[in-house]
Amino acid sequence: MSMPIAPAVAIQAPTSKSLSHRAVIAAALARGASRLDNVLESEDLERTMDVLVRARAGMRREGPGAYTVSGMAHGPQGSLTDTTPLVMDVGESGTTCRLLTAVLAAGRGCFQIQGRGKMHSRPIASLVNVLLNQGAKIEYLERPGCPPLLLRAFGLSGGETAIDLDESSQYLSGLLLAAPLARAPMTIAIVGHKVVSWPYVGLTLQIMEDFGLAFRVQALNKNGWADVSWRDPGEIVPDRLRIMVQPGTYQARNTTVEGDWSNASYFLAAGALSPIPVGVTGLRQDSLQGDRAIADILQRMGATVHWQKDMILVLGGRLCGVDLDMGHCPDLVPTVAAVAAQAKGATTICNVAHLRIKESDRLDAVATELGRVGAKITILDDGLVIEPAPLPRGRRLAFRTYGDHRLAMSLSLLELGGIDVDLDQPGCVAKSFPEFWTRWTELKNGLSSVGGGMR
Repeated sequence: MSMPIAPAVAIQAPTSKSLSHRAVIAAALARGASRLDNVLESEDLERTMDVLVRARAGMRREGPGAYTVSGMAHGPQGSLTDTTPLVMDVGESGTTCRLLTAVLAAGRGCFQIQGRGKMHSRPIASLVNVLLNQGAKIEYLERPGCPPLLLRAFGLSGGETAIDLDESSQYLSGLLLAAPLARAPMTIAIVGHKVVSWPYVGLTLQIMEDFGLAFRVQALNKNGWADVSWRDPGEIVPDRLRIMVQPGTYQARNTTVEGDWSNASYFLAAGALSPIPVGVTGLRQDSLQGDRAIADILQRMGATVHWQKDMILVLGGRLCGVDLDMGHCPDLVPTVAAVAAQAKGATTICNVAHLRIKESDRLDAVATELGRVGAKITILDDGLVIEPAPLPRGRRLAFRTYGDHRLAMSLSLLELGGIDVDLDQPGCVAKSFPEFWTRWTELKNGLSSVGGGMR
């Protein structure tokens, strides 16, 4: 199907949150000064930067999204006494908490890692158990298995260790970022029952390679362990994959962070729900981000997706329900669910049980809120079944966000179905995309200006 030469509405993709976190951490661990451009400026990134600065990194803002980062000369440094630990406030950022708990454990001194909101009920025991075996001393200060934590860091010993990814790939990403600071080479075996969100591990390895670190990824086959490409390691199966990281020093570099497929998904989905095309610039077609899957998902549902130079164009059509395994792209579930509620036929989403431990219980939250527009949502052990119904067009409906940025942004897609969406906490988008409502208004105005964009 041919596409128009130009989209009716073009939106610049926001910066990748995942890569921004990882680039800032790598630069803070590097020897010398790095220049980072196009860094996402959001509440979560503020928490990561604040923790790194308190651990002795230098962070100077040069302009919007531009930073000069001076690395820690001797790794993260905490308090010298247990009675006055260095307080590290991770806010509500699970990424900050999980990545930096491991990185701080690779340093020296005493740290108190704490957050707010649901952070103190989000699990971290799998990572803590590994760090204890690596020589750290860690106490849970409130609820066992969750922050806040008192961390006494003595550096990491290295050697062989294992971690499960049943709940989050961030446990492994944090350990990988910390591993080069260990006293000996570290071999990390992937264990557990399943692997979720593996593409985020790929982003971590991408940043480590960019900053000069040496590692090998190996898979177990009938002949034993063999090296595989970290960019395409094949099927990720627990007990059959390991990553070997050599001690080394992060090297300072200048880099520009790529666009974010996760936060661009709302605009791409808007194109699928609109009779006129929407274009998004600033995304890499060959990105390692797992959420680039949104393009394939929308195409499977009936939208037309087309690349035109550096722009991805999406045009709506007769959307239909599909069966989806979204274990590698769980952040897309609220977006896809909002589209599915406006399609024809049922959509089944599976392999996302870990969404219950995000900023909200995203399975329950998505089911509850989309139920307000008449959709029948069945919650499965590991996903959702979404059976759409005619939307109550022209009505103003109140929705809860549960303080969850991704739920707030995905619910905005119901406006394309003729619903006046009233959110209780629209400001929660500041966690990952502070400019979302400005961009969303631009999109709606652009669609309205050409007619027929708002159904």
